[in-house]
Amino acid sequence: MFADIIWFPRDGSTTAHRVDELLYFLLVVCGAVGLLVAVLVIYFSIRYRRRPGDRPPAAMHGSTPLELFWTLTPLVIFMFIFVWGATIYFDAYRAPDDAQVVYVVGKQWMWKFQHPEGQREINELHVPVGRPCKLLLTSEDVIHSFFVPDFRIHMDVLPGRYTSVWFQPTQAGTYHLFCSQYCGTNHSSMIGTIVVMDAAEYQDWLHLHAEGSLALQGRKTFLKYRCVSCHSADHDARAPVLEELYLQPVRLRDGRTVVADDDYLRESILHPGAKIVVGWEDIMPTYKGQVSEEEINELIAFIKALKKGETPRRVEQFPPPAGTPPITPPEDKR
Repeated sequence: MFADIIWFPRDGSTTAHRVDELLYFLLVVCGAVGLLVAVLVIYFSIRYRRRPGDRPPAAMHGSTPLELFWTLTPLVIFMFIFVWGATIYFDAYRAPDDAQVVYVVGKQWMWKFQHPEGQREINELHVPVGRPCKLLLTSEDVIHSFFVPDFRIHMDVLPGRYTSVWFQPTQAGTYHLFCSQYCGTNHSSMIGTIVVMDAAEYQDWLHLHAEGSLALQGRKTFLKYRCVSCHSADHDARAPVLEELYLQPVRLRDGRTVVADDDYLRESILHPGAKIVVGWEDIMPTYKGQVSEEEINELIAFIKALKKGETPRRVEQFPPPAGTPPITPPEDKR
């Protein structure tokens, strides 16, 4: 029976063993201190108990060295633990520059994934072993939490903004994914799996299942909502140029300068009047309630990949269709 009990989650990522080491240290320190206090309390209670006929003890005035010892010693230990934990935390939530990005949308009650290569998945995410993977998370409805115990990662998924977390799997296999934030009636069924595959196997899976890149899907969405009517990147443009915009500084009419990151692009789609670029008017309508979370991710991926001169041409710029050749009447057969 005990052989079937899983005492600890598997060590499935580069972060897991570091989190475990900190946990074990905390358990040892807290257990040792708790045991020492319990033993001393019991010993002093017996050793110095008042017996019949004993006179009241003399007044005590304390010991400054002893008080400094039990004050500074815990402080040093706690600061050591704080620095250790902070280092793990910052490393766990700052993804490497070469990490592949996967968009994640939480929705009652499922997880939806979009790969940059175009593959879409529901409640199942395929990733290669040994490669860092950064997840950009958002929610369509309420607050969810992305939790993979074997990777020791946990991140709240919030509506209206992006959060991120990353992991680098170390072993091929299947790992459980949970929503750890109560999100409604079927919260307990909001589960999934992360399938870690060998590099060659992952490439085969990706090439057999990919539906076209996410940026390509975003180009279609860009044209679907007629964004090119204003963001045309020519002399007739009525909105800022989007080419090579991602992660560049943007000057606003109120004098501020912001960076065109994922949150800025998302806000510009849903709340275009929040940050007006200098030199342009507030004429863009809001697309809140019109575009889905998947379409927002597609548009952002398209803008990320948009290079100089790659903005789609406006429809009126295309040449008219070739004229239809005249129909020659059939010869009169008499």
